[in-house]
Amino acid sequence: MKRRFLKILLTVLLVAWAGGTYYGYRQTVTSGENLETVTIGYQKGDPVDVSRERGVLVEKMAEHGYKVVYKEFADGASEMQALATGKIDYARTGDTPPVTAAASGTDIAYIAAGATRSSGSAILIQENSAIASVTDLKGKKVAYTQSTSSQYLLLMALQKAGLSKEDVTWVNMKQSDAAIAFSKGKVDAWVTWDPYTAQGEVTQNAKVLTTGEGLSNNRDFILSTQKYAKKHKKVNKLLVKYLAADMTWANEHPKKLVKLLTKALSMKQDIVEKMVSRRDWTLRTVTDEVVAEEQQIADVFYENGLIKKQINTTDNVIAIK
Repeated sequence: MKRRFLKILLTVLLVAWAGGTYYGYRQTVTSGENLETVTIGYQKGDPVDVSRERGVLVEKMAEHGYKVVYKEFADGASEMQALATGKIDYARTGDTPPVTAAASGTDIAYIAAGATRSSGSAILIQENSAIASVTDLKGKKVAYTQSTSSQYLLLMALQKAGLSKEDVTWVNMKQSDAAIAFSKGKVDAWVTWDPYTAQGEVTQNAKVLTTGEGLSNNRDFILSTQKYAKKHKKVNKLLVKYLAADMTWANEHPKKLVKLLTKALSMKQDIVEKMVSRRDWTLRTVTDEVVAEEQQIADVFYENGLIKKQINTTDNVIAIK
């Protein structure tokens, strides 16, 4: 009798447990279906890509009612086009795309900024190239991507060397195409950023003619539009909070980060190790110093006729409170 009673009790408890589990499952599914979508643009190997691979950002944002969707782009210029047309809500780019986008009429909003990436940004030349200095680029073909940090870096390097932008032949192409053109010797130099810089150094034995140090900080930026950012202050704050936490993890766990990015980028480990070793992943809110850097890019581009409208970058900063 006692044994029978225990069996009945156990059955009741199992049914109750199963019912509770099912209810919890339904609650999870239902809440998931009602999440507000937040779409973020990124590029291979950038901070958002790290967060995407790690997976914590998605979980944290879901707890607050948001479903994060990622979209990959080849460069920041492409992201700015997507941002302007509402195909993404946020974008992670370098320092130049937001300047050119703002000048073309996009109501850019700076949400957060990263540390300098100058050591991973570079002008590459072939291993056996006779080019010994930036001055030697005069009359040469140089690959770059318009409206990206590579354009600004080349412009500043030429200026420092006493050359004008007319002294070289600018070959505008996507970075993936530039890598091929460079490997085949169709261009004399290639202006790029990590992981492309590291890839060129490791797989092609390319030499660094100059890095961005002292020329271009090429920081990471998290961007949105003024319209979206002003309506989604909570999302801005949460996104910066959790992305910054992921970047702290990246700085504190370089070996795990290398493993994560090696898989994500489908690149050789030594390429990723080179990229990670020279990069600070810190992400924070936008400071006056950063605003001044962006203003300098805007002024240089305007003075060189690369943008037709003079802009004030201070007007494009969204305070995170």
